Amino acid sequence: MHRPALFASILLLTGCPSEGADPNAPTWHQDVAPIVAEHCQNCHAPGKIAPFDLMTYDDVKDIASWVAAVVSDRTMPPWGALDTDECTPPLPFKDDARLSEAEIATIVEWAEAGGPEGDGEAPASLPEPRAVDLDRVDMTLTPETPFQVAQQGADQFRCFVLDPGNTETAWLSGLQVVPDNDNVVHHVLVFSSAAEDAEFLDGEAADGGGTFECSAGNPAPHGVELVAAWAPGAMPMKTPAGTAIRLEAGSRLVVQMHYHPSGEVEAPDATQLQLKWDATSPGRSAFLALVGNEGSGPELLPGPNDSGSAPEFRIPAGVSGHTETIVYEDLDTDALGSLALFAVGTHMHWVGVDMKIDLLKANGDEICLVQTPKWDFNWQRWYDYDDVAAPLPVIEPGDGLRLRCTYDNTLDNPFVREALAEAGLSEPVDVVLGDETLDEMCLGVFGVYVQ
Repeated sequence: MHRPALFASILLLTGCPSEGADPNAPTWHQDVAPIVAEHCQNCHAPGKIAPFDLMTYDDVKDIASWVAAVVSDRTMPPWGALDTDECTPPLPFKDDARLSEAEIATIVEWAEAGGPEGDGEAPASLPEPRAVDLDRVDMTLTPETPFQVAQQGADQFRCFVLDPGNTETAWLSGLQVVPDNDNVVHHVLVFSSAAEDAEFLDGEAADGGGTFECSAGNPAPHGVELVAAWAPGAMPMKTPAGTAIRLEAGSRLVVQMHYHPSGEVEAPDATQLQLKWDATSPGRSAFLALVGNEGSGPELLPGPNDSGSAPEFRIPAGVSGHTETIVYEDLDTDALGSLALFAVGTHMHWVGVDMKIDLLKANGDEICLVQTPKWDFNWQRWYDYDDVAAPLPVIEPGDGLRLRCTYDNTLDNPFVREALAEAGLSEPVDVVLGDETLDEMCLGVFGVYVQ
């Protein structure tokens, strides 16, 4: 996984005490440490995902100005789902990591005063960091044999077959993907297979120590159901209270790994799954769906840079502000009825800069479900709606979806520069729909349950 470039230069921006600093300015121990504890230490702590810690005054005293800068422009804490002039989501999101304006102002004032330490003998009480893990882990599944990713070359797709051992129907209410080597893990999809495919999957994986090469498509003859998805920055899959994902007796969990060679000799990867079970049927069945990635057909609308008469998913070299729009006019949910939407997420690759998803109601109303106008491939997650304030949005028979993805395929896009350097290129090239890291996508992630 590639970290944002700003981490490479954090020591260039330091907060040095200034002469005549305001004695009433915020201090670390009394004012700033509680904010950092709540909003930052779920990542910036020993053993967590961030590359450095923000636990003590010594950790932050030399980077006070940098901290102020990244919270002011809302680069940190990472949070992509924003209210915009064209999108106000129907509900707030759970676990919203964004700082308040007052919290940002406190950090800025503290940095401008030189980052004073304050009274370490009488510090303010510190809140617990925001939870980023499952509240309970009932089972951990680990691949039998780690996989050695190639140092260079094309991306690799590998399926790991893991047996949860359920001899009767089981109900999964939480799943967390724990990447072992996030330098090479591009994304992860976790599927449940039909029970009749258990023998086939076990056979496919037998010679590879529980793993086999697989395409980005369906790895089992009778089909698979999506259980969870992981990309950099993702949170655990957690279904709402009273709902869970059904796993039939004897089914396998198929972990489809997308690996992207880093150019270095990497340690073998053995990405784990952590599972949380419901003891009994919750009454309502939840599931996840990936919608989008239409390269042709009636769902893909004409784009601003199509080369022919038919719509094409192609982002020309040197073009910014390019959009691809995918519309499903009728989702045809009659077999299931109405679906409550509890989570939504966006997914693109390195050329993407903005994605917006709208629910198109059969009566003509439009509801913007989410927009990520500062798309960052390094910080992906889905967003769970907070249904305390109001009921969840509902997808009903006859409703539709619109996905609009915006791309910048120029050297002004730092991710494009990074991708080109990795590929040994100096100028942008046309980008098309595909599974490789240097291809593109326009994909929505939806968590729903049957009402």
